[in-house]
Amino acid sequence: MAEENTKIEHSQILSSNFEDFDRLKDITTLVYVLQAVQVLMIPTSIIAIIINYVKRSDVAGSLLDSHFKWQMRTFWWALLWFAIASFFIFIIIGIPLGYPMLAVLYLWWIYRIVRGWVNLNKNQPMYSS
Repeated sequence: MAEENTKIEHSQILSSNFEDFDRLKDITTLVYVLQAVQVLMIPTSIIAIIINYVKRSDVAGSLLDSHFKWQMRTFWWALLWFAIASFFIFIIIGIPLGYPMLAVLYLWWIYRIVRGWVNLNKNQPMYSS
């Protein structure tokens, strides 16, 4: 029963009067692509987070809003854990701790991008209400 209500809510969100839904969905996809390219150590996630903040008001109230929140949280949490791991590596004592942290962060980053992108392609929000 709750699943049916969730499907109804999602369809209402999809059918709401967002003329630019397809364009905004393309922008959301672009942000996932930019975050994915970051895995290759090319700093495109900075461009992605800027796009998130600039276009944030355009997606408010749509299912894309949850994807923007997901993307922004992915960026900020990854930056925090990257800084912590880098600190451990920098002080040399923490090398045995820093590199495994980076490995886990790398896998977590990939998971977040894949999960978000899959949900976006299914027109599903990232967080259930």
